[in-house]
Amino acid sequence: MGESLKTIAQNKKAYHDYFVEESVEAGIELCGTEVKSVRQGRVNLKDAWCAVDGGEMFVNGMHISPYEQGNLFNRDPLRVRRLLLHKREIMRLYGLVKQQGYALIPLSLYWKGSRVKVQVGLCRGKKLYDKRQDLAARAAKRDIQRAMKERSRE
Repeated sequence: MGESLKTIAQNKKAYHDYFVEESVEAGIELCGTEVKSVRQGRVNLKDAWCAVDGGEMFVNGMHISPYEQGNLFNRDPLRVRRLLLHKREIMRLYGLVKQQGYALIPLSLYWKGSRVKVQVGLCRGKKLYDKRQDLAARAAKRDIQRAMKERSRE
């Protein structure tokens, strides 16, 4: 199978604001100038989220900058884009979102061969104390690494 995965953009804010329970790979429906802009890495997933409407999944708030040479073929940078998943997969995720209060958040955008794929996370929101706890744990880990490095120099 040996397909190369090359990351285009990541949503680091999602990992800060949510606990990621599960992730799913989905295709995305793009027009030609959007693909060219994605090739240049001009994508922002910061405030993006997914919604299920009429048995189809859509990504909202994903910003793909207009392609410079695209002129009249350029689309709206914030337009709603359809995600490509099997109907059964969409219904399973929709059921979890409705019943258990999860959110569907795009975590990353990457190339898989010649196709653009989106990694959609089934996420649960973090409370403020969870975020503080994560920051404290990260700071403690950094301090330990620093101390180990100082110790190995002596």
